[in-house]
Amino acid sequence: MSTQNQTILKKRIVSIDIMRGIVMLIMLLDHVRERFFFHEQVTDPMTLDSTSTALFLSRFAAHFCAPTFVFLTGISAWLYSHPQFGPQRSAREFLVKRGLFIIALECTVITYQWMGNYDMIWLQVMWAIGVSMLALAALCRLPTAWLAALGLVIVFGHNLLTPINFSPGEWGYTLWAILHDRGNILPNDFIGIRASYPVLPWIGVILLGYALGPIYSANFADSKRHQLLIGLGLSCFAMFALLRGFNIYGETLDWVKGDSLSMTLKSVFNVTKYPPSLAFLLVTLGGTLLCLRGLESLKPRYGKPLAVMGAAPMFFYIVHLYLLLFMYLFAVKVIGPNYGDVYGFTHIAYVWIVTIVLSVLLYYPTKRFSQYKHQSKLAWIKYF
Repeated sequence: MSTQNQTILKKRIVSIDIMRGIVMLIMLLDHVRERFFFHEQVTDPMTLDSTSTALFLSRFAAHFCAPTFVFLTGISAWLYSHPQFGPQRSAREFLVKRGLFIIALECTVITYQWMGNYDMIWLQVMWAIGVSMLALAALCRLPTAWLAALGLVIVFGHNLLTPINFSPGEWGYTLWAILHDRGNILPNDFIGIRASYPVLPWIGVILLGYALGPIYSANFADSKRHQLLIGLGLSCFAMFALLRGFNIYGETLDWVKGDSLSMTLKSVFNVTKYPPSLAFLLVTLGGTLLCLRGLESLKPRYGKPLAVMGAAPMFFYIVHLYLLLFMYLFAVKVIGPNYGDVYGFTHIAYVWIVTIVLSVLLYYPTKRFSQYKHQSKLAWIKYF
């Protein structure tokens, strides 16, 4: 492969790391909010009358995190199975091992970071990613067109399943809580387990990411990939405008005209995350696709810090959660609770300020670990 082609290929892959780095910083913002602004609860969808515009925008920005993570996981799995230098290899073993590894981390290391105890195992985004990887492992040998079709059926069709529900104790309750509804599962006297991220829609998203992976191959023309990313992104927005604009389908809560333009816009974009509605996925994945196109034109010196963040996502995820836990426990101990039993910032602006400070503080540890990961010969290090 020529030096020019290698440079073009590197820009393609770096754009994925930059995209991942962007949503990781947005994720950091959301987790600072959850840790230090917990006294102002955010429902799903949000209760607009009691949610300020600043809080709404902060939460809406965080909506892009999970879809982007899962979608890029699918693309990365395709890139793993189709290396640019060397023969093709099966992604199945890699997906199974990494999926189980991520689920194990969710149930042990990560679940402790949220509450500082093991009274409840929270099956959240890492659980959803891990299960999605296992599903992709089972399906990845199907033709690409079949994977794309199945992904589209799940993403566009799962809202039809909303009326189906089971009460705790009913046959099918646990499976449905895992696939489509949130709920406590496997009741016992020892420890609670709660499925917070219904996995069915995320399986659809990872399948779509894997099916789109071929556009990042060395043989796929840049101009064609750019046109496809823009076309798909704009198509997502157009479908969102049509289905959501006329309250046709894809969202459990219809939007209504508000007393002001801002209230109306908030109502339109007040989409459901648990499980992610079609409207939620259209607007977030549409934005991700357009950003992936735009990032390929970004000058390397501007994107490098974000690419560093995106090159070691699991390390960043674990470290930032423990840091936030220790910060919160310190604040409670030194300052004391100021909103009932919890400590919280008095204004959402402090959430943004702390996020910026932590982004700077976490950059160099993440950079050092990223360098170590790429130099290390230890197989399990690659999972971070």
